[in-house]
Amino acid sequence: MGSYIIGVTGGSASGKSHFLNNLMKEFNDDEICYISQDHYYFPREQQPVDEKGFKNFDSPTSIDFEKFVRDIQSVRDGNTITIKEYTYNNPAAIPETLQFRPAPIILVEGIFVFYHQKVAELLDLKLFVDAQEHIKLSRRIIRDREERGYDVEDVLYRYEKHVAPTYIKYIEPYKHSADLIIPNNQHFDQALDIVKAFLHNKIRP
Repeated sequence: MGSYIIGVTGGSASGKSHFLNNLMKEFNDDEICYISQDHYYFPREQQPVDEKGFKNFDSPTSIDFEKFVRDIQSVRDGNTITIKEYTYNNPAAIPETLQFRPAPIILVEGIFVFYHQKVAELLDLKLFVDAQEHIKLSRRIIRDREERGYDVEDVLYRYEKHVAPTYIKYIEPYKHSADLIIPNNQHFDQALDIVKAFLHNKIRP
């Protein structure tokens, strides 16, 4: 039996990673593999630049989709992949070495996993994590300050010029192609329980 591949998308800071981290706690390491699009950005010097010279990490052209697709397929086919964590050039972050091992369930997460056709074609189940704009913005300010070293002014500029237009063009139009939309304005407990039960039945019949 091959791997069951689940794609998870939603707007930036909607809570995709938080949802998946909680989901993975329910399974053993050999039962589930988590591959995030966030580790497949091109090097910083290759990132697209806007009219003010800011790197735009919220463009489809910022992602090495060829490698992303190839690695998902390779893990699905039984191979172990080793890559370096992407740290967005944050000087305070020391990149870890990540290993993606074959497993019955593969979780593929990222803002473009429904948009990019070759990624979308690999998915057996599509989950869309949804949240209101003001909640996503608040989460983004906290995350980008702590994880990427951006100040609030930078975050607000990027949200207005990069994040929001990307959501409108590349993410929201694919919302209704999802098999399950998970609201995450306050919590996602019920949806998480549903997905857990479904996956348990898939691999532990």
